[in-house]
Amino acid sequence: MPVAHRSRTAVLAAVTVATLALAGCGEATDDPADSIVRTTTRIAGAAVIGVDRDTTTSCALPAPPDAGHPASGTRSVVHTSGTTEVPADPQRIVVLDLAAMDAVCALGLWERVVGTAFTPIDPGYFDYLGTGIAQLPSVGSGDLPDLDRVAQAQPDLILGSSVDTDLYDRLDAIAPTVTVGSDPVFWRQQFLRVGDALGRRDAAQRVLDDYLAAAAEVGRALASPQTQASIVRFTGEGPVVEGTASFAGQVMADAGAGRPPAQRFGVVDGRSFEPVDTDDPAAADADVIFVRFDGDDGLAEATEYMKTDRWLDLGAVSDSRLFAVTDDVWSTPGPVAARAVLVDLTVALNGYSH
Repeated sequence: MPVAHRSRTAVLAAVTVATLALAGCGEATDDPADSIVRTTTRIAGAAVIGVDRDTTTSCALPAPPDAGHPASGTRSVVHTSGTTEVPADPQRIVVLDLAAMDAVCALGLWERVVGTAFTPIDPGYFDYLGTGIAQLPSVGSGDLPDLDRVAQAQPDLILGSSVDTDLYDRLDAIAPTVTVGSDPVFWRQQFLRVGDALGRRDAAQRVLDDYLAAAAEVGRALASPQTQASIVRFTGEGPVVEGTASFAGQVMADAGAGRPPAQRFGVVDGRSFEPVDTDDPAAADADVIFVRFDGDDGLAEATEYMKTDRWLDLGAVSDSRLFAVTDDVWSTPGPVAARAVLVDLTVALNGYSH
């Protein structure tokens, strides 16, 4: 599911800073007391994790250009909107959406960003990238960036996931514009395209390789195949479960975690999620449930539904294995977000909340 520009006022009002104390989060054990997650914060009975994550090293140190890469001039980059001549080593970048910002952050070039088009009105959105990102100049929203402000930023590259043809042409008239695609199913390929646009495709591949190695290590430490994990997202229209092809589902697979039978689907009718039957939410159940909320509407829907007997009777809920995670982290298709999801799994995949 593409990341929407959404309000988090109600979410942030409900989520105070959590105090987490985790014992035995490495090797899995048979004693539930060895994997208790204690948190002072709950949403509709779900223990909140991730709101106090350490973001001081979220963005990498700057990656150098790939070996043999030209030091100056321009080069042709093929992307989802066509072929564009871009600077060999862009110095002033405008970023149009959070997924593209995640990619720039992963390559350590965030300090070259002179404008972002995803800064929301409410605080808290994209916090997982670190406090420096929040201080970058805004050039409007991703759906409708302020073209005058984009031009005033004097970018030598505009980078985003996807824009319509008219907006693309207007942006490209200001500076070379590259779009990499917005389907989370293909987030790895999209990240490599960002690396290509920045002259750092080899560096981007190393980022992915390092992430996969980290995911495998997390899986070994947690004995993750022994646990079936459910991913539930509440929207204003109700809950959905995510399959194996969603961004979070792919990270779960990279860490080797099992999935309940009802969530072992890929892409169905062009989407990587399925609505939950609210009269019979069995598809949402597993050994552990990770739940998140799509803005104010999703939180309101969740706080009502998660009080019902149908939800409270789910095995993971009654066993105190229900955890609320941060929506933008688990929805943003990028390597920094993927690493953050791994941290959440380390805390809670084998956890019991009390």
